Formats: sequence, C-alpha cells, structure tokens
Amino acid sequence: MKLTLTAAALSLLAGSAMAQDVIRLGTEGAYPPYNFINDAGEVDGFERVLGDELCKRAELNCTWVTNDWDSIIPNLVSGNYDVIIAGMSITPEREEVIAFSDPYTQPDPSAFVAMNGDADLSSGIIAAQTGTIQAGYVAADMPDATLLEFATPEEAVSAVRNGEADAVLADKAYLAPIAEAEADLDFAGDDVLIGGGIGLGLRQSDTELKAKFDTAIQSMKDDGSLNTLITDMLPGSAPF
Repeated sequence: MKLTLTAAALSLLAGSAMAQDVIRLGTEGAYPPYNFINDAGEVDGFERVLGDELCKRAELNCTWVTNDWDSIIPNLVSGNYDVIIAGMSITPEREEVIAFSDPYTQPDPSAFVAMNGDADLSSGIIAAQTGTIQAGYVAADMPDATLLEFATPEEAVSAVRNGEADAVLADKAYLAPIAEAEADLDFAGDDVLIGGGIGLGLRQSDTELKAKFDTAIQSMKDDGSLNTLITDMLPGSAPF
C-alpha cells in the first residue's frame, strides 16, 4: 500500500486522541488468532484481550471498531479511530506515515502454504493479502514469482485451494491452524522473517497516547503477562 500524505497533510488531518473521552481501537476483525469476529458479533482474539488490558493499565476508556485492511491506515490518519491494533508489523515504509508503539510481539515468521509441499515457490504464483509485509516481500524479494493480491487473507488461501495460486504467504500463526485442519494444504519451503514485530499504529501527532501505551506494554513485559498471553493465544510465536 503506497501512501503519499505529507507531514503538513497529516498535521491537518490528525486530531489529538487524548482530548477525547473515548479512545477508539481499530482492528480488521478477520485475522485469527490475532483478531476476528466471534459468534456474538464482537471483536475477539489475542489483540482483543491485549487491547483491553493495555487500556486498563493506561487508565483509558476504550471502544472497538472494525475497518477493512486496505484502508486501515488512511482511516486512522483521517481520524476515524485513534489506534490500529490489527496484527500490523512495524516497517520503515509505514513509519513514514504513522507512528508505532513499542512492539508487543517479536517478528513473527511468515510461511508458505500450498497444495503440495514441493510447490515451486521461486517462480510460481504467490497469493498474499494486499498491503501486507508478505505482499511486499513477494514483490521485492521474489523476482521470478508472480504476486497475486487479495483484499482478505481468506481470499488468498482460497486462491490456493482453487488452483489460482501455487502458494499463499502469510503469518505462520494465521496459517498453522488452517494447514492443520485441511489435509490438502501443507507448509512449503522455508519460513521467512519480515518486519520488526507487531505494534500499535497511532497518528504521529499523538505522542502522549503513544507514551501511555508504551508504558502499558512495558509493564506487561515486566510482569510476564504479555509472554503468558502470547504463549496461550499465539502458538509458535516467540515470547520476549
């Protein structure tokens, strides 16, 4: 996803979240186990539990909203919510447009899943969700492969099932339960490490809010509760 907003435009668009009574947490709601919508129609998953705890520790009154992935950064910048908590990896390109909290996960392995564990990855058709670090990796670091982008991770996996793509590249924590549940799908090739861990996305002007969340994240690291949450809800992810 290419964003070309200038610093001046950001300043005009961004409001001060701390001036509000309620901090709005924006997530996709479509990327388990990080975030998803449960049977009751509510945001659930690792980031729901984490976000609620961070708001409690930061003494913030928070509410949850959902937004499609492909517009999740522009809608933060324009003020439709105050924080992104959506499995978003910290990258230099994104840091040109928004600020990030300290990471609340280590860099998570990305993995390929295919119908055949011996699938040709280097020159094949690779599906990925648009605007993700995985799509960027295929485009920049797999010169002989063809990138096929989709709006949702489910659509990217479906492209492999229906033969439209040779493999899908996504966070391993997302793909692992899918590969385990479906006999026709299997991991292929080696895992790849992309990005600098996952953090909260904030407007660059919201320095006070960032500081509050950074303090809350550090407190969870210090008392071990963040590692417990990662172990319980993100199987295979490395703790701090």
